[in-house]
Formats: sequence, C-alpha cells, structure tokens
Amino acid sequence: MKITKQAIFDVLKEISLPGEGQNIIDRGVVTNVMIFGDQVDIDLQLENPSLQARKKLEVTILRSIHQEVYEKAKININIKVVAAKKQLNPIKGKSIPGIENIIAISSGKGGVGKSTITSNIAVTLAQMGCKVGVLDADIYGPSIPTMFDIEGSKPLSVKIDGKSKMQPIENYGVKILSIGFFTKPEQAVIWRGPMAAKALNQMIFDASWGELDFLLIDLPPGTGDIHLSIVQALPLSGALVVSTPQNIALSDAKKGISMFQQENIKVPVLGVVENMSYFTPEELPENKYYIFGKKGAEYLAKDKGVPFLGSVPIIQSVREASDYGRPASLQEKTTISDKFNQITKNLVSQVIFRNKNLPPTKAVEITNLVGCEAIK
Repeated sequence: MKITKQAIFDVLKEISLPGEGQNIIDRGVVTNVMIFGDQVDIDLQLENPSLQARKKLEVTILRSIHQEVYEKAKININIKVVAAKKQLNPIKGKSIPGIENIIAISSGKGGVGKSTITSNIAVTLAQMGCKVGVLDADIYGPSIPTMFDIEGSKPLSVKIDGKSKMQPIENYGVKILSIGFFTKPEQAVIWRGPMAAKALNQMIFDASWGELDFLLIDLPPGTGDIHLSIVQALPLSGALVVSTPQNIALSDAKKGISMFQQENIKVPVLGVVENMSYFTPEELPENKYYIFGKKGAEYLAKDKGVPFLGSVPIIQSVREASDYGRPASLQEKTTISDKFNQITKNLVSQVIFRNKNLPPTKAVEITNLVGCEAIK
C-alpha cells in the first residue's frame, strides 16, 4: 500500500496534546514528515514534556496511523525537547468554543460559603432559562458534588469530532465537572501546584461542555496556584468575591479583590456577595441578629470600587439544602430563593455592562443568550 504525506497529516490533525484543545499540526509540534515506502519518519518538537505525556503521545500516533492509514507501517518518531518560550503577557488564555461567559467565584478565606453561593447562582441561572455549567476547581476540598447530590458519579467518555471527551454530569439543569468525581470521598488530594493545574486543564479543555451561556468556576479559598492557572488558561469574563461581614474574612476578601485587579492580571471584579449577613429564625422571619457584624462586605465593595450584588442571611434551610444535595434556591417563593434571584440578576447585569464597556480582547461578549430571562 502506498502511504502519502497527506494521509499522515490528516491523522495527526486529529491528535492533540493532553490538556490542550489544539491539534499537534496547528500547535506546531510536528516539524517534519518523511515517507520512504512503508516507513514513516515523524519529527516532533515539544516544550519540556513529562515522560508520561511523551509516551502517551507516541502511543496515540502509532495506534492512529496503524488503524487509519496502514497497519504494517514502520513508524519512527523523533522527539526534540525545547525550553518553553517565555511569554511576554501570559495572562491571556484561550476561549472554549460554545461558552459565552466564564465567571470565577472566589473567596479570600475558606468556610464563608463560596460553594453554596456558586451552586445556588448556577441553579437560579438554569431556572431563568440559561445554559449553565459549573467547574469545581477546589481541587483539595471539592464540595459541589455533595451540593448537587451527585457524589459517586463518574463522567462518561464521548467521541466529539473523533476525539475522546469527558461528558459532564448534569443535575438541576446544570452541567458539572469536579475532581471529586475521580477520587474516593475519604481520599485526600495531595498534589503540588503543577499537577493540580494539569488536572484542571483536562477538565476544562478535554470536556464536552457543549453550548453554555455561563460557566461558573468554583475556586479554592485564598490566592494561589489554582487561581493563576485559571486566569492563564481562560479569558475570564470576570470574578465574583464571596465574604462574610466579619473583619477577619473581609481582610482576606480584600486580598482576593486586589489579586484580580493587579496590573498583570486585570480580571474585572463583577461584584461582592455577603454570605451569613445575619441570622433569622424560621419562626421569627422579621428578627435579624447580626452575629458576624453588619454590612461589612457592602462597605468593602464600596471601598474597593466594585459592585455589591447582595446579601444572604443564615437560615437553617440553606444548610440543610446543601447537605441534602438540593440547592436552597430551588425552594420557590421563599426568602432565600428571592435573595438568590436578585443576586443572580445583579450579576448578569454586571456581566453585560462589563462586556459592553471593556475592550473585546479581554472580554467574552454576550452575543446570544436566547431564552435567558436574566438579561431581560
């Protein structure tokens, strides 16, 4: 059988590096292809690959050519390792086809209810008719599977344009991916930053998200490797910061806002949400007890010049709903659903305003949100 260069190139165009969406031809990994009868020599150039990634790429190329071109082809793969090019402006990211807006949800301190806010905003957006996804980027403490009652679920592998992709788990109209799907409930994730970043990239770019109006990213507490990985990997529409009114939490939330506002990052802060604003007994809904202080996050937003999107009180049903895996915003015509409805509308208004008024190079424009009541 005669092997042609075009046939080899067609096969290589279907192969991408782990954690990346671009194929190895367009990525510039393939530098030369030579054909000598039934012998195929392929020259590759990789930037500091791990041994595992290198071997996986070699095996994929061999298998694909043998299956799709000629099963008896003799293939030589020569890999040249080069140092990664220094990027002048690494905080750019690349868009994910079909996803209109990507919003990072952050908190300076753990335990302020960031994941609770994320899950309830996601469900509220879905109820408004938006197509929504949630990426649980809290690698070391994933709680989104519990809040959506999908613990123990395993994403399936689906073929999209000839490539294997992870199919997000869906519940309450929200598509979800979490590291919690790939670990046992009692298993601790003990990873260094680069390994955690690699896992995140796979969940972002090796997933079949489909068309989404909003992808919400539930970040871990603080300001660290994961946050930098996200802003480097994706063109964020903006960030939302969650805090309680307590001074200790506010001091860390202030650092979180400052991180996104840094000159080399410049991710717009869409607003601040105050969680656990006050305690209201279910039997005395008019009574408010400001356990952690009053309007602390609202004052912080004003001080930092960012919008205040709203507050969520301490209500027992919110905690119970999260534990049972049914977000409290699903409870129709209740105080808590009204709160999340207003917060979500305020958030979407800020996204629209941001995309209309900031340069398109750093924004994902909202151009088509058909059926999404939040923008009306």
